Amino acid sequence: MAEKYTFRNFQAEYPTDDACLLAIFKRKYGETKHCPSCGVESSMTRIEGRRAYACKEGCHVYPCAGTVFEKSRTKLTLWFHAMYLMTATRNGVSAKELQRQLGVTYKCAFRMGHQLRELMTATAEAQAAEQLTGHVEVDETYVGGYQKRDKKNHKSNKTIVVGFVQRGGNYRAEVIPANTKARLVPRVIKHVAQGATVNTDSLRSYRTLTKHGYNHVSVNHEVKQWAVGVHNTNSIEGFWSHLKRGLSSTHCAVSPKHLQAYVNEFAFRFNNRHEPAQMFGRLLGQISRV
Repeated sequence: MAEKYTFRNFQAEYPTDDACLLAIFKRKYGETKHCPSCGVESSMTRIEGRRAYACKEGCHVYPCAGTVFEKSRTKLTLWFHAMYLMTATRNGVSAKELQRQLGVTYKCAFRMGHQLRELMTATAEAQAAEQLTGHVEVDETYVGGYQKRDKKNHKSNKTIVVGFVQRGGNYRAEVIPANTKARLVPRVIKHVAQGATVNTDSLRSYRTLTKHGYNHVSVNHEVKQWAVGVHNTNSIEGFWSHLKRGLSSTHCAVSPKHLQAYVNEFAFRFNNRHEPAQMFGRLLGQISRV
């Protein structure tokens, strides 16, 4: 069974604002014995009333500068509590739930949620630098809206998301304006290494993948073909099901403007599913990358 990071563990580790600020300092500068500002060897002294430390030479260091916590008057313990909630749940946390749990205004809770999704997006962007290899499933889905797409009426107000998942590995996705070959093939080339086995459905836009150096095998869902031996798109479709249930149950509705951030949030939790105890620390580790 995977190790868990419980709320009791969280409370013991981050009981006060001082503990939270020290954690931010260590994540940003490491276990250093030198002042990050002037470089002199010195222990850092906490400055009362400020989110800052001072060295023996009088230099002030603000660990929250350049992070999502900068210029925020909300207590760091509340920020950390929100981070814990967003990493401890499978379907995320709505702004209204953050408002109720933290005792802040809805405007503050909404901003905190999106700021923390920026941290998760930083993780997704770092992972995108490494291409997926081996056996990769590729599929697109339609999110939101109310106008269904059919063969006679190609117009739809739903938002298209294309996703990539490596068997036993990570997931990533992008919001795209259309599911045409010009939109899909370049993204496959961007995210999937040449020589990989790529499984898709029977969409015509994927038919040229073999020419780009991929072992492309498709399954035809229109004739109720769900697998060809080990070739299928079950993993990526399972993620779509989880994503849509999470968006509709937790957030009720998500606008196309913010959909990419929510997709990155679900991808962050999915990619860290095997090490749930490390998820909070990895999210905190992104503060210096935003």
